[in-house]
Amino acid sequence: MDLAFTPEEQQFRHDIRAWVRANLPPEISHKVHNALRLTREDMQRWAKILGKKGWLGYGWPKEFGGPGWNAVQRHLFEEECALAGAPRIVPFGPVMVAPVIMTFGNAEQQKRFLPGIASGEVWWSQGYSEPGAGSDLASLKCRAERRGDKYIVNGQKTWTTLAQHGDWIFCLVRTSTEGKPQTGISFLLIDMKSPGVSVRPIYMLDGEPEVNEVFFDNVEVPAENLIGEENKGWTYAKHLLSHERTNIADVNRAKRELERLKRIARSEKVWDDQRFRDEIAKLEVEVVALEMLVLRVLSAQQSGKNSLDIAGLLKIRGSEIQQRYSELMMLAAGPYALPWIREAMDAGWQGEFVGAPYLAPLAATYFNMRKTTIYGGSNEVQRTIVAQTVLG
Repeated sequence: MDLAFTPEEQQFRHDIRAWVRANLPPEISHKVHNALRLTREDMQRWAKILGKKGWLGYGWPKEFGGPGWNAVQRHLFEEECALAGAPRIVPFGPVMVAPVIMTFGNAEQQKRFLPGIASGEVWWSQGYSEPGAGSDLASLKCRAERRGDKYIVNGQKTWTTLAQHGDWIFCLVRTSTEGKPQTGISFLLIDMKSPGVSVRPIYMLDGEPEVNEVFFDNVEVPAENLIGEENKGWTYAKHLLSHERTNIADVNRAKRELERLKRIARSEKVWDDQRFRDEIAKLEVEVVALEMLVLRVLSAQQSGKNSLDIAGLLKIRGSEIQQRYSELMMLAAGPYALPWIREAMDAGWQGEFVGAPYLAPLAATYFNMRKTTIYGGSNEVQRTIVAQTVLG
């Protein structure tokens, strides 16, 4: 295992850094570095800039219009974007469904769907979890009944991230109740503008409708939108979840937020507190350890080994680190990190906000990060998977 970057890789990093610096809109970078709200337009603007360069699908092979970068180059690209303050690429299209379409979709589906994902024009959502099927995803009940050349879909998905912006949604649907639960699931692509699709926001602790419920009421979906074979969707879902859980680790954002934590600690005069600095040091050790784990995965990929069996471990550690840096930012700010509720201030009963402006988003970030150990498969379930697949 060689964790040192080659001169060629260092030059690649330099080139990416220069391009991002020249093309990332400064007003978007400012929002990211200060945890301010990103609009759909902000995220789409950056996605289209990357799409025009051919880098939104930065993990794609050249045969599908990607740059054909290896695992190390992809890591360096992600890191330089994160450190520069670029918005995190919304992963549902380019990182999740695109690899499924490339691997299991037919040529017509690839020609139809991949260009819109690569350009950033089409926003995809993920329809996996249901009220009774989250970590136990195989229990899903959303039903798709085949009638001639179309499916009739009825049911509900929940915790659907940013579904209020979605153009299309890829869904796991039940097409059979025979045999084991996993054997009756299919992978279906659904136009969210179809009659019968409705989206209802779920407001989170930070006051944002980041997640949603999506309802399907006799939605007609052309049978040509089925990926692969009917009742084989569980295989495709596992392929996608490996990409999702690796992506959730988000070590590059952790490195950026660690530097933000240090800035806040210095500004709020707690940097000289030895105990507080010890907590930052412990967090930094955990971030470095996570990065080493990611680099081990990259090293294995470079040598042709399958490293996806530790995707759950990456998810566990990455999500816990995200929660920890948001906690330490709150501790650094003290009472000034109390929730800042704009609606309350508009109503005139919360008074003026006290403290530096950069402290205002801290409570919202802290509350938002409570979700990280639950989504993408709860960490309790992930530990069981790791125990079974890695430890034996």
